[in-house]
Amino acid sequence: MSPFPSSAPRTEQWQHIRLTRQDGVATVTLDRPEKLNALTFGAYADLRDLLAELSRERSVRALVLAGEGRGFCSGGDVDEIIGATLAMDTAQLLDFNRMTGQVVRALRECPFPVIAAVHGVAAGAGAVLALAADFRVADPTARFSFLFTKVGLSGGDMGAAYLLPRVVGLGHATRLLMLGEPVRASEAERIGLISELTEEGQAGKAAADLARRLADGPSLAHAQTKALLTAELDMPLAASVELDAATQALLMNGEDYAEFHAAFTEKRAPDWRGR
Repeated sequence: MSPFPSSAPRTEQWQHIRLTRQDGVATVTLDRPEKLNALTFGAYADLRDLLAELSRERSVRALVLAGEGRGFCSGGDVDEIIGATLAMDTAQLLDFNRMTGQVVRALRECPFPVIAAVHGVAAGAGAVLALAADFRVADPTARFSFLFTKVGLSGGDMGAAYLLPRVVGLGHATRLLMLGEPVRASEAERIGLISELTEEGQAGKAAADLARRLADGPSLAHAQTKALLTAELDMPLAASVELDAATQALLMNGEDYAEFHAAFTEKRAPDWRGR
């Protein structure tokens, strides 16, 4: 959320994804419905660069990640990625796999909450993109499949072996990553993989409503909460409570904290400024 811009202008058009903005909410739509939104090298690169660009701005306070058509995302395109990687050398493969990981890191480290709106298939890399979001809002058609072992690769792709046990526990994560079997929405809700189960066809609206609620709230508090949730996953308790104390001291010096007290005293809703 740096106020100091670089020389690079805002990117006005993205080739491999669709971006819309409205009053602090950005919506990123994977837009290859004829391929169930299968990811290409360009789509990964656009997501990586877009998230970095949005993170430098103050205008975005919540982001929805969605898929066009019949599903959320079917993972990496079999022809355009899997076929192409067979011809790559080790250095090229390392560059590609690092790029996919950079997308996941960007989703976890961007200073605004990310809501994945999931319907239909969320498979392979698509499942990990949803996993990396802060909220997963899904309808009953949603099914998550971590398919990496099905193609002869490790289930720990793109940070899945780090994130999934922390969301659903080691036992469920072992089963999902080792076997690669689909998890339907009802089970995903039961094991904590999704945040909200909606009526069929309503995941997009519910995600947009949640994004609006977050964007209208204290965005700096949300950003710091997200940062602490990510940072403290690997911290001992003593370090965590010290980081909490330093963060709260900074926020108590902010405008939003004072605005809450003024609003409470005056019996009105707070006018959150994100400062």
